[in-house]
Amino acid sequence: MKTLYFRIVLTFVLILMTSGILALFMMNLYYIGHVRDTNEQKIVKIGQEIRSLFEQNPDLELNSYLTHIAALGYQIYAVDKKLEGTYYGDPFKRKQLDTAQIQLVLQGGIYRGIQDEGRLLKVNNYFENSLRNSVGLPLDVHGTRYAVFIRPNLEQQIGEVRILLSLLLGFTFLFSIVLIVIFSRFIVKPIKKLTDATHKIVGGDYRIEMDVTRTDEIGNLARDFTHMAQSLQQLDQMRQEFVANVSHEIQSPLTSIQGFAQSIRNKRTSPEEEQKYLLIIEEESKRLSSLSKQLLTLATLDKEEHVLKPSSFRLDEQIRQILIVTEFQWVDKHLELDPNLIEMTIIGDQQLLYQVWYNLITNAIKFSNPGDSLHIDMHVDQQDIIVKIRDTGIGIPDNELSHIFERFYKADKNRNRTRSGSGLGLSIVHKVITMHNGHIDVHSELGQGTTFIVRLPQVKNTYEA
Repeated sequence: MKTLYFRIVLTFVLILMTSGILALFMMNLYYIGHVRDTNEQKIVKIGQEIRSLFEQNPDLELNSYLTHIAALGYQIYAVDKKLEGTYYGDPFKRKQLDTAQIQLVLQGGIYRGIQDEGRLLKVNNYFENSLRNSVGLPLDVHGTRYAVFIRPNLEQQIGEVRILLSLLLGFTFLFSIVLIVIFSRFIVKPIKKLTDATHKIVGGDYRIEMDVTRTDEIGNLARDFTHMAQSLQQLDQMRQEFVANVSHEIQSPLTSIQGFAQSIRNKRTSPEEEQKYLLIIEEESKRLSSLSKQLLTLATLDKEEHVLKPSSFRLDEQIRQILIVTEFQWVDKHLELDPNLIEMTIIGDQQLLYQVWYNLITNAIKFSNPGDSLHIDMHVDQQDIIVKIRDTGIGIPDNELSHIFERFYKADKNRNRTRSGSGLGLSIVHKVITMHNGHIDVHSELGQGTTFIVRLPQVKNTYEA
């Protein structure tokens, strides 16, 4: 199995090799466009100078003259009309040359072997030690014409430079690979730590240590991963607490129902007590039913395939209907009700929005003291529908306000069971409002009351003052 470390090293090596190949082709283009013609002209000029110097000194002996010229760093081949030639200086590694090219020079032409188009990488021409990679000029010696082929002896002129350049490129490639192998470990190391941290989280251990001081993408990933681990830990703690709370919420009414039902069945109660016990059994059954409905609603909303079922309905009439349904509750507490509702028709999921207002209103009633006030206000602000539900009840502590919409969270865990809920109602409210592209805010002061502000996009309305 190829590890990420192996893949990174291999990728860098391939990049290095590909870059070298591309650089070679770019150098080849540069040689063709800027160096080749200039180099050829320079060699032709040198050859012409050599011929001119010899012609100005007719007493010079050809073999001695060409031998001294070759000693200055040139390779020379002189051939007569009988095609008998002599080499001067270091020998050519490749001595093949077409007879037609020799005849061309003997007839007074110039051979330009450096312009040979038969090779893929023309830049190799600059270093190729062959007779065909030379310049040929005619030279007349006492009535006898010679074809003289000449090229610079690069081994003699820049041999050390070529060796140094080769060593430079070779060591650069070698050290690049070594450094890639070494420093790739530093790239992979935080990813390995991230993998180990993932395994710890899978095993239920959320205590991870990541390097969050880095300012690069790895640092951002480490910070996000640490935040995710903290969120998962918090969610796991809330889930465990929720399971314990739900178990208690279920077990308590079941125990009550079982005990009171057994007392009635065993005929140990008076008719008055029997009616009281039956009422308690009915109330506890309603609590169980409400809890199961909330769990089912939240599970349904969590499904990705869940879609809203929008319809046009009167929002003010919906809220009035909830006030009628909950009339027994707020009348029983002698709450002062102050509804300020305007005629408003909207398009939304009527059933889900009903749960929003029902949860908010019943919460306001539940956590209000006898004789408190309940205010409901509706108005339009910047093409949005604003619904405010305010009570003058016990309020919510500041340290709990930021958590009340979290799933499974129950504010004021010391409240008695008749007031406390399952911790799912406000989560459902927040989810539904979000699905309608709306927003919900809460303001509260302990002992003074709580205000929930719901803002919904206005799709359709008929506004009447």
